[in-house]
Amino acid sequence: MSRIAVIGTGYVGLTTGAYLAHLGHSVVCADVVESKVERLNRGEIPIVEAGLEELVQDGLASGRLSFMLGAGGAVPGADFVFLCLPTPQGADGAADLSFVISAAKEIGPALEPAAVVINKSTVPVGSAMQVTLALGRGDVFVVSNPEFLREGSAVADCLNPDRIVIGGDDDDAVDRVAGLYAKIDAPVVRTDAASAEMIKYAANAFLATKLSFVNAVATVCERVGANVDDVLNGMGHDHRIGFEFLSPGPGWGGSCFPKDTAALVRIAADHGYDFGFLKGAIAANEAQFDHVADKIARVAGGSVAGKTIAVLGLTFKAGTDDRRDSPSIAIVDRLLAAGANVVAYDPAVASHPGVTTTADAYDAARGADVLAILTEWPEFAQLDYAKIRELMAQPCVVDGRNLLDPAAMAEAGFMYEDLGRWTSKAGGGVAPILSGSELGRFGRRAA
Repeated sequence: MSRIAVIGTGYVGLTTGAYLAHLGHSVVCADVVESKVERLNRGEIPIVEAGLEELVQDGLASGRLSFMLGAGGAVPGADFVFLCLPTPQGADGAADLSFVISAAKEIGPALEPAAVVINKSTVPVGSAMQVTLALGRGDVFVVSNPEFLREGSAVADCLNPDRIVIGGDDDDAVDRVAGLYAKIDAPVVRTDAASAEMIKYAANAFLATKLSFVNAVATVCERVGANVDDVLNGMGHDHRIGFEFLSPGPGWGGSCFPKDTAALVRIAADHGYDFGFLKGAIAANEAQFDHVADKIARVAGGSVAGKTIAVLGLTFKAGTDDRRDSPSIAIVDRLLAAGANVVAYDPAVASHPGVTTTADAYDAARGADVLAILTEWPEFAQLDYAKIRELMAQPCVVDGRNLLDPAAMAEAGFMYEDLGRWTSKAGGGVAPILSGSELGRFGRRAA
């Protein structure tokens, strides 16, 4: 059993601490907010994350997990110290390391000789050296061990990771960190610190790019009369591509992708490389927000000014209460700026500035001119849409997650738009830009 201190109890720190305690280590998590520490010591979780509350409560009950105020008191006696601090995006796109460096300066004098300090936060290439300098100690080690947690499935990702990446300049320190995960059956990628830091950015940037590509393909499918489901199914069977992250949506967001893609563009620029390819993926994502907002306006009759738009979903994805850089919020902001009255329901959100929130989806739909599905909560696919049709002022649905069946919605009397699924079989979607004779080859769009 190792003695571990985790500095920071945000999304990454709290999950990391609870997970390491679950593996049998003795873990103390530190935070600067006294009320938060008190709540955590009672087993009260401040975020929505499946399985995390049970993991924390089990750790508290076993005595292997505890929470305390201040980093300085958590470090003495620790063999390993995980830095899980925010690295927000600065005005220039670069990640702000001030929280990480400040914590390193605070804990430096209290570290045990030969302790290993582990960067768990997503940090720019070269951060391990900056942390080493901030610690001011020549008898400790700094290792990069980036997290690859998906919000909504973080606990499952911890217990069944695709890989564990550990980078450092001291092989023994890297091996010691790898030993923390000895109970986990997963490949361990051992490398230098700079490469480990780069792996995190490259992975997120690639996934974001893949999502931007899929959304662009869906838009082209709308224009030419193809069915994006069939197109992506055909693509996914290619083992070089695979099926993961082949789902159209209103855009990508959250706490990682926007920040990490911008940071990688900045890192590249700082080293003399114009990462135009990644800039294109970021621009395509912004265009997707506009595309979905324009689709809602078109269904509303050409403008949302003075119209009531019911929005299902405000979080950036299902299974979390996180609204950071949420595509839904980006689209809602566009609707509000265009003069719409937005009424929203999200299972994990009680309120949001500028938006009227309701207790359930049916209340949100009442009197609405358009219903827009912007987050993929499974319950949205199970709603009684016959009831919703009766509640709405106009039976118009824009399905930004392709959750519903186009043929069923058309049969129920809805004007239904989704992302790229226009076909002669199912209807729905945006009518392709074709001549009348060409359109005859594909069939008619369902009303």
